Amino acid sequence: MKAMVYTGVKQLELLDLPDPRPADGEALVRVEAVGICGSDMHAWAGHDDRRPAPLILGHEAAGTVIEGSMRGCRVTVNPLVTCGDCPACRAGRDNLCGTRQIISMPPREGAFAELLAIPERNLVVVPDHVTMAVASLTEPLACGWHAVRLGARALDIPLNEARCLVMGGGAIGLGAALVLRAMGAGHIFLAETSAPRRRIVQMQRGIEVFDPAKDPAPRDIDLVIDGVGFGATRAAGSAALRPGGVFMHIGLGDTGPGFDIRRATLQELSFIGTYTYTAQDFRDTAQAIFDGRLGALDWAETAPLTDGPDAFRRIAEGRVAAPKITLLPGDQSKVTR
Repeated sequence: MKAMVYTGVKQLELLDLPDPRPADGEALVRVEAVGICGSDMHAWAGHDDRRPAPLILGHEAAGTVIEGSMRGCRVTVNPLVTCGDCPACRAGRDNLCGTRQIISMPPREGAFAELLAIPERNLVVVPDHVTMAVASLTEPLACGWHAVRLGARALDIPLNEARCLVMGGGAIGLGAALVLRAMGAGHIFLAETSAPRRRIVQMQRGIEVFDPAKDPAPRDIDLVIDGVGFGATRAAGSAALRPGGVFMHIGLGDTGPGFDIRRATLQELSFIGTYTYTAQDFRDTAQAIFDGRLGALDWAETAPLTDGPDAFRRIAEGRVAAPKITLLPGDQSKVTR
C-alpha cells in the first residue's frame, strides 16, 4: 500500500509499505478520507514523544471495509481501541481505559495510508447520503460532543439557559460550537483570531464570533470550552466565567499556566479536563452528523494524500483558512481548495 510516513522532525515521505494484516475481530478498511489533526501537527513538529518516527500518523478516518464480516460497508472509524473489560470500560468511560490505544500512536499505525486494520467494534456504518470526507469529521466532532455532554452535566443551570464561550475556530472549537447549537445551548460565543476562520464561523447559524485580540470578551459566561489549550486561552476563558461557572479543557496547545487558580478557588469555578470521547459519544456524534443536526459540515478543505506533506507545511505557516484539511487517499475527483 501507499502510505505517508512521519520519518523525522518536519519530514513526511510517501512510501510503499506492506499491507496491514487484520487480527482476529479486526477489519481491513480502504481509507477514503482522513483529517489532519492538531496532534498530527505536534508530532510532525517533533513535540510529541508518544509518536516517535517512523510512524504513520492520522486518526480521523472513514472508508470502506474490504476484509472482515462488515465487508462492503462504508464506515467511519473510532480510532480509540480499548479493552472493554476494565472498570472504566464497564462504567461506560472507556476513553479512560488503562490499556487504551489509538491509531497513529505505537503500537498501532495510523490512517494516512490506503489501508487500515482496526477492530470491527470500532466501526460505525455510514449511510449512502453522507460523503466519506464528512464522515471522517466524526472523530474531531466527537471530542466536542463529549465535552459538551460533560459540561452540561456539571452546570448548575439547564444548557438551554447557558451562556457558552468556545475558544478557537478550528475543527475542535467549531465542532464544539455546532454541538452546543444542536443540544440547544442558550447563547454561543466563539473566539477566533483568524479573519478567514471567523468568516467561516459567521456562516454557521446561531454562533456569535469575535476577535479576542480586538474585541472585548463576553462576561458572565456559564460554560467555557477551550478547543485550543494555550495559556492565553485558559486565561481568557477563566476570566470570562461567572462565579460557579464551568471550564471544559479539550485543547493540548501547551502545558504552561493560564487558568486562574486563585479565582477558581474564591468563586468555585469547575475545571474539567476532557479526553477524546466514549464509544457511545462517538456513535451519538455519527448519528447527529447523519441526521444533519450538526449542519452541512462543508467547511473542510480536501487534498490528495500525495499533497499531504505540503498540507502540513501550509498549516504550520498559517496559510490555511479552513478549520480542517482532509486528505483523500483514494478518489481525487472531489478535491477542493
